[in-house]
Amino acid sequence: MPGIYGRSLGSHGSDQLVKKAQNNYHNSTSRISYMRRVGRNETDNMPIRLFKNPVFECMTLLSFPIFLVVWGLILSVALVYAFSHAFSVKSLVACFLVGWIIWFPMEYLLHRFLFHLKGTSVFVKSMVFLIHGNHHEQPNHPLRNLMPLSVSLPLAAVIWSGCVWLMGKGNGSAAAAGFICGYIGYDIIHYSCHQFPMKSKWLKKLKAHHIKHHYKDHDANYAITGIFIDDIFRTNMKQK
Repeated sequence: MPGIYGRSLGSHGSDQLVKKAQNNYHNSTSRISYMRRVGRNETDNMPIRLFKNPVFECMTLLSFPIFLVVWGLILSVALVYAFSHAFSVKSLVACFLVGWIIWFPMEYLLHRFLFHLKGTSVFVKSMVFLIHGNHHEQPNHPLRNLMPLSVSLPLAAVIWSGCVWLMGKGNGSAAAAGFICGYIGYDIIHYSCHQFPMKSKWLKKLKAHHIKHHYKDHDANYAITGIFIDDIFRTNMKQK
């Protein structure tokens, strides 16, 4: 199986540029040197290549229009399916809200403990760079600001199936739809933080919160949409 940048993870012939990129991300202590490096990466119109295999590489990229179409359809199907199997509108709405609320701590926990997983092994460093570190090296490339469908669709299928198994077809699908709605909002806001000017006071606050995570402290401001969670866990930069 091809590894990141087209090399197997244990290969003695690993590209030195790959090692340098990984080490830069994991070992960077100077914010100035980090910002200079990111500035150089941002001048490159091509996304950082993660796989030599073109099919695998394509599966790491996602455009905003395709994201909206695919997830708009999935959310619509989930809601229609939930309504068609619902015991009552009240239970459906309640389950939707539960799924939506659960998204916020899940977003925080995934970002903090998986996307920024600490490790010393080559495997852990490579995996972290593959799933998230490359985004920190090249924060504003539009094709890498959204979770690729190759990852998000299987996860959505597992979550939807689990909800249906636990709560039944109607309520489970409603809860899954709420969770998916939370995810869609997260990725839209994350994409917008990197690609669009934020004009409203609330959106400006979200953008400022996230941009500080990229350019000031990787170990703070993990939340994207529910930034109050950083206050709860004392990872808001202003509390550190």
